[in-house]
Amino acid sequence: QMQLVESGGGSVQSGGSLRLSCAASGYTFSSYCMGWFRQAPGKEREGVAVIGSDGSTSYADSVKGRFTISLDNAKNTLYLQMNSLKPEDTAMYYCAAVYYWGSCLLLTDEYNYWGQGTQVTVSS
Repeated sequence: QMQLVESGGGSVQSGGSLRLSCAASGYTFSSYCMGWFRQAPGKEREGVAVIGSDGSTSYADSVKGRFTISLDNAKNTLYLQMNSLKPEDTAMYYCAAVYYWGSCLLLTDEYNYWGQGTQVTVSS
């Protein structure tokens, strides 16, 4: 089974940076989508950024220009570089994946493998 383990969360002040990591194991297929999703208390889980096996990326409007998603295939690790963090970025961040041969979507329901989440807290 595909397994995803996030790390790198923490507490930072507004304007600071964090890099989240997601170690992947148990994968089988070469065509896939991987992404980061977040959920704040009382809110629905939302897509943050996704990346396809072809290297294509998509970002939520709220993080464009501030966050960068990348994938290190040699290390089987997904990253989310978060810069210029804002208090509204505070949430549990989840790594997700799906075997897929089309365009990667920022939709929670499209992904069927999930990590346990890592907390990101941004203070003002």
